[in-house]
Amino acid sequence: MFSTLADHLEIVWGALVALVVVVLLTPAVGGMARRLGAVDQPEARRLNRHPIPRLGGLALFLGIFVPALAFLDLSHQARGLLLGAAVATTVGAVDDFRGLAWWEKLAGQVTAASIPVGFGIWVHRFTFPIVGIHVLPKWIGMPVSVFWIVAIMNMVNFLDGLDGLAAGVSAISAFTFALIALSLPRPEVQSSLLSAIVLGAALGFLRHNFYPARIFMGDSGALLLGFVLAVIPLQGLLKTASIVTLFFPLLVLAVPIVDTTFVVARRLKHGEKVFVADQAHLHYRFLRRGFSQVRATVYIWAWCGVLAAAALGTRFIRPHAHGEWHLWRTVASAALGLVALAASVYMVYLLEIVKLASLRVRRRQEKPSRAA
Repeated sequence: MFSTLADHLEIVWGALVALVVVVLLTPAVGGMARRLGAVDQPEARRLNRHPIPRLGGLALFLGIFVPALAFLDLSHQARGLLLGAAVATTVGAVDDFRGLAWWEKLAGQVTAASIPVGFGIWVHRFTFPIVGIHVLPKWIGMPVSVFWIVAIMNMVNFLDGLDGLAAGVSAISAFTFALIALSLPRPEVQSSLLSAIVLGAALGFLRHNFYPARIFMGDSGALLLGFVLAVIPLQGLLKTASIVTLFFPLLVLAVPIVDTTFVVARRLKHGEKVFVADQAHLHYRFLRRGFSQVRATVYIWAWCGVLAAAALGTRFIRPHAHGEWHLWRTVASAALGLVALAASVYMVYLLEIVKLASLRVRRRQEKPSRAA
């Protein structure tokens, strides 16, 4: 089974319709948010200097929902995905409007994640090298899938701290998923189409959300994008493919995964509450290093793009094909891997090691002044 030209055109149209819907509806959603009082006021932890409406996730939801109804094959699983997306958006919108306790939000996220899993979107089996196919029982596959969806929802939400950051990372991730889904032996056209729709919606939202933002996506948008980006691999890449494909979503979503891992580890180390917001995220570290919002956002986009390129290279450049190793393919794959590793090491160095070194320098400078 191969994807056809008609499939490719449908994927492009899905992305374009999503982009247009979000571009046109976002200003109206922003005006509604202002009238409802769903506005981010400037405060100590906020970076905005003026009141900015949130609830942008409602425009994102319509931008995904409308082309999904028009182009997707509304199978049983597709209906479960859209229903779960609606619940995720609703939970986020309620939190944007009146605020939710952490446990209320978590319960809503688990509910949203359980819907597509209940409709059959979960990891059923892996094909392990040498061992062969291993079928996962429901009592393992379904809870793991729910955990994965909830985790990615929160990771994207945590990443939404700079103008355009979460939307840009989501666009890069969706674009990568679309290409990988089409490259599978049995092309996952529906997964690719949904990825393209998310890409279009995220790009359309960037029209209003890039610095200086005129609207924020809020929890409604972050939870929605995280939900869909988590479900797409479960629906296509991971459901019946080789265990090696687990590498793809982990690499593509590495930036929010690394960000959340660092923050949670730090909070646990210092005995802080995991769900209490602070300024320990990667983007805040960039700002403390003297980066502007735009420069910090572009740096993180570039990092995500390099990792996505490494994932695509792993998929499309096959050093070991037809039982033989190919020299130039091996060199190209190794080069992409080294670039991705170097970019990640550089980011960690820039945000962690350099920070520690600068602290030591300041301490050395303070000692003579104190002695004087």
